[in-house]
Amino acid sequence: MCAGLAALLWPVDAWYLQLAKPSWNPPNWLFGPVWTTLYILIGVSAWRVARSGGFIADRPSFALLVIQWILNFAWSGFFFGLHSPALALVEIVALLAMIAALIVRFHRRDAVAAYLLVPYFLWVSFATALNFALWRLNP
Repeated sequence: MCAGLAALLWPVDAWYLQLAKPSWNPPNWLFGPVWTTLYILIGVSAWRVARSGGFIADRPSFALLVIQWILNFAWSGFFFGLHSPALALVEIVALLAMIAALIVRFHRRDAVAAYLLVPYFLWVSFATALNFALWRLNP
């Protein structure tokens, strides 16, 4: 739902299409399927923790989950809305830290839930490198 709202609020526009991109930039069509898969994994991970009473017994896990969703959503606003790869870069580093913290917290409740977040961490790591490259290539 957050991804859909972000796409409606800040669609890919001419600004993004004209940016200089690194040779390893994925094709635009790949982002939708990747994010859909990641959101499913995040949802299953959160469900596993919630069904074990994790969010009632462990409010910091819930807080980290909410914070990472807010940061995930906000990145699109910084990058596509404000056209600011620099602000988006600062923000995505914070998102990456929140995902790492979430993996650690979830692991205390359910190891499988934590492992389900690893692809998300890896993709956002890649996205961070891509964001950095876009910032450097488009001063």
